[in-house]
Amino acid sequence: MQLGFVTAILPELSLGEIVDFAAETGYECIEVMCWPAGKADRRYAGITHIDIAKLDENSAREIKAKCASKNVSISALGYYPNLLTPNVEEAKAARQQLESIIRSAPLLGLNTVTTFVGRDWTRTIDDNWPQFLEVWGPLLKLAEQHHVRIAIENCPMSFTKDEWPGGKNLASSPAIWRRMYEALPSAAWGLNYDPSHMYLQHMDYLVPIRDFASRLYHVHAKDLHMDRAKLNEYGAFAFPNLYHRPKLPGLGDINWGQFFSALGDAKYRGPDCVEVEDRNYEHSLEARKAALVQSYRYLRNFVTKGQG
Repeated sequence: MQLGFVTAILPELSLGEIVDFAAETGYECIEVMCWPAGKADRRYAGITHIDIAKLDENSAREIKAKCASKNVSISALGYYPNLLTPNVEEAKAARQQLESIIRSAPLLGLNTVTTFVGRDWTRTIDDNWPQFLEVWGPLLKLAEQHHVRIAIENCPMSFTKDEWPGGKNLASSPAIWRRMYEALPSAAWGLNYDPSHMYLQHMDYLVPIRDFASRLYHVHAKDLHMDRAKLNEYGAFAFPNLYHRPKLPGLGDINWGQFFSALGDAKYRGPDCVEVEDRNYEHSLEARKAALVQSYRYLRNFVTKGQG
């Protein structure tokens, strides 16, 4: 496994500066955000560290040379919109951007793109299904043509008032993953697995590592603290932000020793990228960089550098 981090937490820095910081800290890889240039309403969205619209062979060569010079690889190109939003123009733009990222990944010598499946949060899973098939069937064929794997993050995306209660990502549970893989059995897609999303849903976050070992294409390291007093007060069906808080690895409730042991047993050898969403570290660039340093030092207890 290789330790890395998601670049969304460092929007002020250029890609070159992020590569330098990763190398100085000891990280081996980075998951690079590739949103279209401009702003986004959602926290941690709208970050552009590689502008796909401007990527060509020359710029790709420069990026690869910079990464090679610091011995820091790119684990994946990341873009997390809602591809199944009921807003037709938004959905079209998101799909076009993801298609561009899939086509561009080979320019950088990459084979992994990370994203969400998406969902119309106002409708049931069954009512979303026809649109899911219509959108994702062609996307997977495109990925196959370009020898790219798409790693879907398992976040339910039910954290803001306009996302609640349906959520903006279908791929939030093993039952739905099985249904998706049965409907579209392509090997071109798998999971960008984050244990905190399972824990938030009161699920065993170790079991999917075993059951979906062949579909683990990318992993996120994010912790979560469940406030049991507030959970007891409001109940599990309440708005999730009432009783949980994202945390740096080691500061929440995830047992990282068990987690990495399960990954090892599953023969996972890919990247594990820290995703900083801990509000206690968001007040400045230096605090966010410190969060990544702290996370690196903690996770090195479980992942030996250069482990393959």
